[in-house]
Amino acid sequence: MALAGIELRYLVDQISKQVQDYYISNIYGITKDSILFKLHHTEKSDLFMMISTSGVWLTAVKIDQMEPNRLLKRLRSDLLRLKLKKIEQIGAERIAYFTFEGFGKEFVLVGEFFGDGNILLCSKEMKILALQHSIEVRHRKLGVGLEYVQPPNNELDIFNISESDFDDLKTTDLVSAKWFGRTLGLPKKYVEGIFEIADIDPKKIGNLLTSEEIKKIFETTKKIVSNVISGNHEVIIVRNEKTEVLPLKLGKMEGEIASANSFIEGLDTVFTENIVAKGKSIQSSGSDKKIHDLQTQISEQEKAIETVKERSKNVTNVANSLFEMVSRGIVSIEDTSAQEILASHNAKLTSEKGISLIIVQDEKIKINIKAPLQSIASVLFNEAKKQSGAIRSIQEIKSKTEKKLEKFQSKTESEKDLIVVSEIRKKNWYERYRWFFTSDGLLAIGGRDAASNSAVVRKHLEKDDKIFHGDIFGSPFFILKDAQNAPDASMNEVAHATACFSRAWREGMYGVSAYWVNPEQVKKSAPSGEFLPKGSFTILGQRNFIKTENLKLAVGIIPQEDDYVLTCGPTETIKKNSICYAIIEPQGIEMVDAAKKIRIEFSKLFENITRKISIDDFVRVLPAGKSQIKEVGVGDSQKEDFTDNELD
Repeated sequence: MALAGIELRYLVDQISKQVQDYYISNIYGITKDSILFKLHHTEKSDLFMMISTSGVWLTAVKIDQMEPNRLLKRLRSDLLRLKLKKIEQIGAERIAYFTFEGFGKEFVLVGEFFGDGNILLCSKEMKILALQHSIEVRHRKLGVGLEYVQPPNNELDIFNISESDFDDLKTTDLVSAKWFGRTLGLPKKYVEGIFEIADIDPKKIGNLLTSEEIKKIFETTKKIVSNVISGNHEVIIVRNEKTEVLPLKLGKMEGEIASANSFIEGLDTVFTENIVAKGKSIQSSGSDKKIHDLQTQISEQEKAIETVKERSKNVTNVANSLFEMVSRGIVSIEDTSAQEILASHNAKLTSEKGISLIIVQDEKIKINIKAPLQSIASVLFNEAKKQSGAIRSIQEIKSKTEKKLEKFQSKTESEKDLIVVSEIRKKNWYERYRWFFTSDGLLAIGGRDAASNSAVVRKHLEKDDKIFHGDIFGSPFFILKDAQNAPDASMNEVAHATACFSRAWREGMYGVSAYWVNPEQVKKSAPSGEFLPKGSFTILGQRNFIKTENLKLAVGIIPQEDDYVLTCGPTETIKKNSICYAIIEPQGIEMVDAAKKIRIEFSKLFENITRKISIDDFVRVLPAGKSQIKEVGVGDSQKEDFTDNELD
């Protein structure tokens, strides 16, 4: 299905509201026509926005990459970490501009959602830096280095139509529905729906319509456009020859009809189905080619076996003919009678560069023509044995190819039902920060940077909490929730985490202390005449210090409701609450390398669970700086499951 301009207006308005102050944390290539943007906010849940040649929508699923996307590398290079400043539709066209800015840079991503569609990356001045495919037609040319040019527009502005815009309909000799579609640029489904709702024959010639009928068409159009762009929806998914999602019912609808909670959700359902179907088709065609290639190899190997068998048989026959010569009293292969017998077996005697040869069906066999016929026959029998050996070699190769084909066919069959779509888990509010549950089950949250440091204190610090900070510049704030009577174990764990997630980890500074205070001791504004940097606060009164003897953390996968989440915190509580854990200390390898290594180790223990957790999530939980992995093991949470199962 293709988006209508009025549908794009609604999508742009709705998505713009939701993505305010979000930045690009990752970009995934799904197909050559579809790109998935992961949007991150320091205080809100992540959003996933799909931009494809079909349209733009927010999605609740992540699709595995099914084919390379030529724009992906360039988009990651230019857009990662930039803020999505705005999204705007160009007039009533099916074109959207996505403006990204940050670090003194600004880029515009253009999505063209008509025809075959296109995605282009442009500079602030609209110079094309990269694009999905170049275009050169009479009215415009698109290519790298050129200025982006919009297609010509001869249609009325559907968002600002007046009744007088329909005056030409009174005089046209075109079928009214045809004039309507051409003039307003609405898709066929809307044109047919408008005429059906207005109860007017769409095949009626325009100049035969009455003024009342034209007025009715105008009012119906105006109302439908208003309902679509304002969100006054009764969203339906219609499945017949093709599947479409409509923001509202357009007259009588045929086929299987289902409702959706929102137009964006409906689009996500239908467009995701289309992308997956296309991806499976791509994978299937690749598998079919591989299977065909293997079958061709087997066929060629079978032919080779038959050819060598025939050749071996012919050489054996010629060798036997030499004994026939001996029985006839022939003593030399050069004898005329010998030549005739050879010819009867499709063989002949020849010489090349002074070397005597017997040619048997193009097979040249070196012989000594002066040798007795029995000796020559022995040479031929040896050659026939060599041919038999070649047959065995080809048969072994053929057997390996057949096993490869069988294995590939089995794999391909199982992959037909492979789920390439995974639901994006809705994260808990605290997962946007650093977090863990203490050994006593209390929640601790901490800042990742200045912005989230500020958010932790300003949004989540309550009267029964305790707030922690390291006795070092470059420390996060951690909050222990509901800590009025918190046990010492929990207080020590949060103090330990505060020190480890500070600058001390990056610089390997052991022996750093952390302290805690009560909420009323934290002042969110600077004293008069002073300035507080973002993420900083004034602490009043006594500070309660807790010394950290070592710098040691654990990364672990924690069971949570019906799912699993990744976190990092003090070793004892992570080991207690996790199904698997990795203990880390400062120094060693870079964050990304450490994250990859931990993910590999976890995959060895729980592959199905680990593969659902992205490498980005592993990087995100690690402290800033290098880390070394000291121990990997199965956590107590999994051990408890084993015990329960054994008891059952």
